[in-house]
Order: sequence, then C-alpha cells, then structure tokens
Amino acid sequence: MPDGAVEPKKGRKFDQVLEGARTVFLRDGFEGASVDDIAKAAGVSKATLYSYFPDKRFLFLQVTKAECCAQSERAIDAIDMDAPVEDVLYQAAREIGEFITSEFGMRIFRVCVGEGGRFPELGQQFYESGPMLVRSRLEDYFECAISKGDLVIEDRTLAADQFNELCRADIFPRMLFNIADSFSDEEKHRIAKGAVEVFLAKYGV
Repeated sequence: MPDGAVEPKKGRKFDQVLEGARTVFLRDGFEGASVDDIAKAAGVSKATLYSYFPDKRFLFLQVTKAECCAQSERAIDAIDMDAPVEDVLYQAAREIGEFITSEFGMRIFRVCVGEGGRFPELGQQFYESGPMLVRSRLEDYFECAISKGDLVIEDRTLAADQFNELCRADIFPRMLFNIADSFSDEEKHRIAKGAVEVFLAKYGV
C-alpha cells in the first residue's frame, strides 16, 4: 500500500487527474467514489490514472494534501500581517472558520473520523497539510508580535493551538456531527470575534 509520504509521479495530465478526483470525492465521498467515475471526470483513461496513482487511497491522500495546502496558502496570503494585532487575529479567525465550514473542510473532517481506523494515514496527511501548517504560521506571527510588544506569550505552540480551537468553537461540533451543514456570516463573525477577545484577554497587553 502506498504511503502518504511517497511523492506521486508527475506528468502532463497529473493536475487534470487530481482535479477530476477532487470533483468526484467531494461529490461522492471516499467510499462512494469509483475509479471509473474519477477517470471520466478527469477526461483520461483508467490506465493513465493508474500510471500516476496506483490506488484510490493514494489518490485521495494526494487530493487532500493539495487542497489543504492550497486553502492554507490562500488563507495566509489573504491576511495583512502588518495590520494591528486585533485585526490580524480576526482575519486569521475568519479564514480558519471559512476553511472548516467549506464543502471540502466538512467532508474531509468527516472522512477522517469515519475512515480513521482503516485509513490512519489520511488523518496524518490532513493534519500535516492543514492544521500543522496553520499552527506554524501562527507561531511565526506570534513571534513577530511578541517582539513588537503586542503580545505576551511564553508557549507559542500552545497559544496557536488554543487560538485554533477558539476559532472552531460551536461551529465545528455542529458541522462534524451533521447537526448543521451551513453557517451564516453572522455566526462566523460571532465565533471569530469571540475567539479574538478571549485570546487577547489572555495574551494581549
């Protein structure tokens, strides 16, 4: 069985296959997605698909990795790191909220829970490509804010994890357990604003 750390062979139709797989996985989930449907959506033969990805699990891992990295980078690029600390944290909180309530975010969280026993590498791949990347970027920002005297933090890793959890309050459990599958802008604003207020009450100056 291919490991999530193995890099797939790249080629002319690699991105085409990846995009077709993303479409089908989002529509049908991991179990419901068939290789035939993925090949059809990608506009390639099954032989071409298998030349890049030897099985469906490996393909799903690569789709997850690519999507998490892309969404994380878009979120980071959207934040003005030179803004006041309260504004930066609010922007970050909104981006985290947008990701976990996105169609991809909701599906991948549910798959990680549902398939975790049989598919442990999926959770690891998702964590490394998404939450761990966000944590690293938050830690970097906290270091800069500390040097400017805007924050007082002894454990930047713990603070990053705490901030991330605050940004998921209320929304994440409702999403994960299918209690709600969409959230209004007002709800996401309320959670982000509350996350910033609680965080700054602990670490602000």
